[in-house]
Amino acid sequence: MNDHDLWHEIHDFLVREARLLDDRAFEAWLELFTDDIVYWMPERTNPWESSDPADSVSKPGELALFEETKETLRTRVARLATGMAWSEVPPSRTRHLVTNVQVESGENESELRVRSYFMVYRTQLEHSQDVFVGERDDVLRRVGDEWKIARRTIVLDQAVLQSPNLSIFF
Repeated sequence: MNDHDLWHEIHDFLVREARLLDDRAFEAWLELFTDDIVYWMPERTNPWESSDPADSVSKPGELALFEETKETLRTRVARLATGMAWSEVPPSRTRHLVTNVQVESGENESELRVRSYFMVYRTQLEHSQDVFVGERDDVLRRVGDEWKIARRTIVLDQAVLQSPNLSIFF
């Protein structure tokens, strides 16, 4: 497969993932992950003494907004299905937009590093609206004849969130 065809395959994978999230097909969305997934959203800060972008996000082992495994993601999805996840009553409506997809070789032949930008629009009730913008750094692993997400790092551009909760998925 040439680089152009691979890019289209990965782009289609990310667009399909976005559709599953927007359609609230969370069980199908979970199937896009490997069993050893690390789904991580570090905290963003505004350091005064550094201009290095890496200094503005927390490191592994430090405070994070999300640090999930497949089991904790499965628990979150199951909780949403109960109707008892009060931050999602009524359910949020989301629109996930994915752009600037870059595909690079991974650490081994069965993996790719995929970086992309995203914007997630969320609305709930009559007047509640949130916009989340950032970058995702994924490791996709070939499992059989399909791609699965083995690692996802989600870095929001915002350092201060105006949203009352982070009950949606990125």
